[in-house]
Amino acid sequence: MTIALPEQASTQPVQTALIDCDIHNSLPSEATLDKYLPERWRQHREAFASRAYHGLYYPLASQHAARTDAWPPSGMIPGSDLGFLREQLLDRWGMQYGVLLPLLSAGKQLNLEWGAAIARAVNEWQLAEWLEPEPRLRASIVVPYEAPDLAVAEIERVAKLPGFVQVELESRTHEPLGRRKYWPMYHAAAERGLPMAMHFGAQGGWPITGVGSPSFYVEYHAGQLTAFQDQVISLVTEGVFEQIPDLKFVLIEGGFGWLPPLMWRLDRAYAKLKAEVPHLRRLPSEYIREHMWFTTQPVEEPHEPRDFQVMLDDLAMDDRIMFSTDYPHWDFDAPDAAIPTSVAPELRRKIMAENARALYRL
Repeated sequence: MTIALPEQASTQPVQTALIDCDIHNSLPSEATLDKYLPERWRQHREAFASRAYHGLYYPLASQHAARTDAWPPSGMIPGSDLGFLREQLLDRWGMQYGVLLPLLSAGKQLNLEWGAAIARAVNEWQLAEWLEPEPRLRASIVVPYEAPDLAVAEIERVAKLPGFVQVELESRTHEPLGRRKYWPMYHAAAERGLPMAMHFGAQGGWPITGVGSPSFYVEYHAGQLTAFQDQVISLVTEGVFEQIPDLKFVLIEGGFGWLPPLMWRLDRAYAKLKAEVPHLRRLPSEYIREHMWFTTQPVEEPHEPRDFQVMLDDLAMDDRIMFSTDYPHWDFDAPDAAIPTSVAPELRRKIMAENARALYRL
C-alpha cells in the first residue's frame, strides 16, 4: 500500500505491536563521516569524493526519494534528524523497534579499500548517533560487499557491538549473489547468527534490466523486482543454503507476490534438470521457505482484496513476512493501511511484529 503523505492515513492507534524493518537513516552531509574516518581517508573524500550513483537514470519521484512532509524543521535532509524521525515515525505510531538501513555508497565503490573505510565509518556513526541515543533502534552492518574479505573483517568487528542485527547488501550486485565470491560473507554472518539483508537498489555496473536501459523512472522502480528474482534463483541453484544451512536471507522492498509462481517454475525446472545441480538435495521452494524472509513494503495489492489471502496461501510463508514502512521515502506505507483488513488478527500480529521479533531476537 503506498501512501506518500501521512495525512492520507488515519493515524489511529494500531491494535498490535509494531516493528518497522525498513527505516532509512541518512547523513546530514558527506562531511558527517569525517570524525569517523582516519586522516588518510578524510583527505581522500575531500580530494576525490565517492562513486555515489544509485543506478538512477532519471529524477527520483521526489528529492531524496522522500515524502514531502519528511523534511525536518531543522533544515536537515529527510532521515538525518533523529529527533524528527522519533516524532514522525517511532512516537507517532508507537513502534517498539525499528531497523535502520542506511543507503550509502560503501558497496558501490570501485576503490574497495575506500568502500571499506566508508563502511567502518558509517557503522561507527550509526552506533554513536543512532543506536546509543535511541534504544528502540537497531542497525544493519554496512559492508563493502564486492570485496568479501574486507566485508568479513567488518562483520567480525561490528558483530561484537550492541544493536546490529543483520548485514546489508543491495539487490544489483556485480555478480549474482550465489557465486562463491560472496560465500565468505555468508559464512561470517551465519556463524554470528546474523541474517543477510538485501535491499532494493544499486546498479552493479550493468544496465538495470536484462534487455538494456529503461526509458522511465517508473520502469526502473517497478522493474527492480526482476533483480530480486534473479538473486533468489542464484542463491538457491548455486547451493548456498545447502552449504551454509544456518544462513538466513531477508529481501527488503522487493515485494513477495511474485514468489509463488517463481517457486512453481523453479521446482518444475528442477524436476527436469536436477542432474545439472546434484548439490541440491531438495526442491528449490523448500530452500526458499526455510531460509528467506520478506518485508511488506511495497505490498502487492490484488484488485480484489479477498485475493490477498489467496496470495498468502500460495506463498505459505506466514512466519517469513515482516512489516516495513520504507520511511522517509515517497512510497511510505503507514502501519494502519499497509495490510488489508481482511487478514486474520493472528497473521496480522505476526506480520506487524512477531516475525521480526523472532528473526532479530528482539
